[in-house]
Amino acid sequence: MKLFKTLVLSTALAVGLAATAAQAAETRIALVAKSLGNRFFEAAAKGAEEAAKQIGDVKIIYTGPTTTTAEGQIEVINALISQKVDAIAISANDKDAVVPVLKRAQQRGIKVISWDSAVAPEGRLLHLNPSSDPLIGAMLVKLAAQALPDGKGKIAILSATPTSTNQNTWIAEMKTALRDHPGIDLVATVYGDDLSDKSYRETQGLLRVHPEVTVIVAPTSVGITAAAQAVKDAGKTGQVFVTGLGLPSEMAGAVHAGVTKSFAIWNPIDLGYAAAYLAYDLVKGAKAEPGATLSMGRVGTLKVEAGNTGAMAEPAVFDSTNIDRFASVF
Repeated sequence: MKLFKTLVLSTALAVGLAATAAQAAETRIALVAKSLGNRFFEAAAKGAEEAAKQIGDVKIIYTGPTTTTAEGQIEVINALISQKVDAIAISANDKDAVVPVLKRAQQRGIKVISWDSAVAPEGRLLHLNPSSDPLIGAMLVKLAAQALPDGKGKIAILSATPTSTNQNTWIAEMKTALRDHPGIDLVATVYGDDLSDKSYRETQGLLRVHPEVTVIVAPTSVGITAAAQAVKDAGKTGQVFVTGLGLPSEMAGAVHAGVTKSFAIWNPIDLGYAAAYLAYDLVKGAKAEPGATLSMGRVGTLKVEAGNTGAMAEPAVFDSTNIDRFASVF
C-alpha cells in the first residue's frame, strides 16, 4: 500500500513538474490594442494567433482598455507586468505617456515593441510601421484629390485622438504632400477619439461649420465609417465624399452608396501576424538595431532603420472594382 501511494505521489509530482516546465517554455506575447471592440485590432489579433500557431510554442494575450486613453493602456500594462509576460506589442494611444510603465516592463525582462501607433524610442526596442509614413500621407492626399472635382477644393480631416502617434504623423505627412497640390485647401482637423458616436458628431459639426468642404479624410477605421454614415444621413451623398483608411468589411456599404469613391488600408491580419512574429524573435534573442534584418514569417523580412523602426508594406486601395472581393476577408 505504501509503495502504491509512493508511486501515485511520484507520478503526480512528475506530471506537475512536466506541466510547469511546459508552461515555462511557452512564450507569452501580449498584443495591446488602442481599445477593445475595434474590428481593426480584432483582425490584427487573428493574425497574431496565426503566427502563434505557426511558431508552435506561443500564447497570444489579446488585451487593451475599453476606451482610447493612455491611462487605460497603463493599467493594462501594469497587469501584464504582474503576469510576467515575455513580450508586449502595443499600439499606443500616447507615445510618451506609456513610456514609464514600458520602461518598467523592460527592466523586468519583458521585450517591448510598438506597432501601428508608435511608442517613443526610450519605451520600446522596435517599432513596426504598417507602411512608410510619407507614403501613407501621400496616399491620403492622392485619394482626396481623386474625390475632388478636377482635383481641387476644400478638405477636412477627421482623426482619432489628439495624442495618437500614427494619426499625427500621417497628418504631418499629408500637409507635406499638400504642397504639391496647391488647389487643395485643408480647412479643419477634428478628433473623434476613435469612438463611433463622437466621430459621427464631429462629422456633423464639420458639415455644419464648413459647408464648403467637399472631402473628409479620416485616417482611422472607426472615423471613416462614422463619417460616411454621417454624410449619408445628412443627405450629402454625391456632394461630400469620405476617404481615408478603413476596412473593406466596414466600408463596402459606403462604396456601393457612392459616399466613398476609394480608400486605402494595409492588411491588419498581416500586421498583427508580423508584430507577434517580431516580438517572438526578440524574446528568442534577435537584436533590433539599425541595419538588422528580422523575420516576419510569411509576411517577409523587416529592415530595421534609424530609430529602430521598419515598415511592413504599402497600403492597398479599395474601390467599387474590388471591394466585394475583400469585404469577406477583413
